[in-house]
Amino acid sequence: MNKDDMILISVDDHIIEPPDMFKNHLSAKYIDDAPRLVHNPDGSDTWQFRETIIPNVALNAVAGRPKEEYGLEPQGLDEIRKGCFDAAERVKDMNAGGVLATMNFPSFPGFAGRLFATDDSDFSLALVQAYNDWHIDEWCAAHPGRFIPMALPVIWDAELAAAEVRRVSKKGVHSLTFTENPAALGYPSFHDDHWAPLWEALVDTETVMNVHIGSSGKLSIPAPDSPMDVMITLQPMNIVQAAADLLWSAPIKKYPTLKIALSEGGTGWIPYFLERVDRTYDMHSTWTHQDFGDKLPSEVFRDHFMTCFISDPVGVKLRHEIGVDNICWEMDYPHSDSMWPGAPEELDAVFKTYDVADDEINKMTHENAMKLYHFEPFKHVPKEQATVGALRAAAGDHDVSTQALSKHDKAGPNFQEWAASAKAMSGSKD
Repeated sequence: MNKDDMILISVDDHIIEPPDMFKNHLSAKYIDDAPRLVHNPDGSDTWQFRETIIPNVALNAVAGRPKEEYGLEPQGLDEIRKGCFDAAERVKDMNAGGVLATMNFPSFPGFAGRLFATDDSDFSLALVQAYNDWHIDEWCAAHPGRFIPMALPVIWDAELAAAEVRRVSKKGVHSLTFTENPAALGYPSFHDDHWAPLWEALVDTETVMNVHIGSSGKLSIPAPDSPMDVMITLQPMNIVQAAADLLWSAPIKKYPTLKIALSEGGTGWIPYFLERVDRTYDMHSTWTHQDFGDKLPSEVFRDHFMTCFISDPVGVKLRHEIGVDNICWEMDYPHSDSMWPGAPEELDAVFKTYDVADDEINKMTHENAMKLYHFEPFKHVPKEQATVGALRAAAGDHDVSTQALSKHDKAGPNFQEWAASAKAMSGSKD
């Protein structure tokens, strides 16, 4: 397949929320107490909510910037691409990068919306619903066919969480962002019946639970003084733990149509993982009392889990051992792992290296995502206008050149700064 003929849908990108996002969706009695974006004397912009301050750190919004500007210092909106926080500009960036559609995870509330958990249940629910309505009705709806809508959960109340899944499903939402480990955030684990209403709602509405790496606020680090490279290398380990915890959980057996996406977890580790769970089942199920009926754990994994990759050549090489139907592509815009705007070129090189057939390319680049999330972009963008080549032609002279935007001196990163950033992204208050 020629790279210009590919159709790209990314199942993991991110929003840097704009300052006016609550204006049209939160009632007047709550607006003064809502989170607000504050411009600081040092030029940075930080979201502030009561005692909590959440910076936009530079690893979270570096699309189009030189690697020398990657880091952990807080930054202002004028130091990042407008596509990070403006949907119209995001679409221009997507066109220039040859990407048809993306699904966008939240930033300042945390991946599971834990920031919005207050001592006032009505206020907390209003914040979640306001966020979801802004995301669905403004960010996504303004550009039909270009964004897969996603909802924040009501993480602190399983019944309310289920009700919110059902509410947004009526708006066409089939994607819920959730934590990779609720127990790490102080909530019941995936093995507790507490979450039964949520599982029921997900299954009834055919909504996918997306567990994103780092969404528990806990990251793997051998020692406090380990180099930052250790932390970044081990990030996918979070998703391996989540996959094991969920695969061996009761809901996987009880709900045969339950779907879970392992967001930003990569794919290269999965063949070994599947071998390991099958051996564990064979060697130990007689005394652990696990029972998958007439299936192996690896088969059950393929029934329930979707995985995704940014480039991951090893995962593409081993795609048949993973299951081509279980793989989606992601771009991770505007984070530091993103391949934007050169995604088509990088993907094309990997696909050609491993002789990936056209039908398999189509599944991994867009068809699996469309099926999983009940997403129908071609109702809005004709298929012939949705290819890499057509989108780039439509982008015209939109500037995607690398630009140095930082106004801050670079400081060496340390674990404490990284941990604070991860805690803010997860919404953890511990």
